[in-house]
Amino acid sequence: MSCGVYPAPVKTEEAVHSLEHGAVWVTYRPDLPADQVSILAGVVSKYSYGLLSPFVGLDSPVVASAWGLQLKLTSASDPRLQEFVAKYQNGPQTPEPGASCSGGDEGK
Repeated sequence: MSCGVYPAPVKTEEAVHSLEHGAVWVTYRPDLPADQVSILAGVVSKYSYGLLSPFVGLDSPVVASAWGLQLKLTSASDPRLQEFVAKYQNGPQTPEPGASCSGGDEGK
């Protein structure tokens, strides 16, 4: 899965493969207000290893995932989101650090 911002759900197995390459996958409930989604897109777009998509069935409005790590949030404006993405994109937990997060499935 190429990193980026996706307006529709992506294939879980492809997003998990991106996590293996160092991506941080930020997911949100499909009913999250548009202004909250815009905040998420702004955060994720700052990072070359950021991935954003809606995800049906989340138990929190926003969930950020890196390989072996997860942060559940009630709001897109929680400052911990920016910190999580900055710390864990291509972070020490990454099984294949530096592997490409582009050139894969574009969510089609």
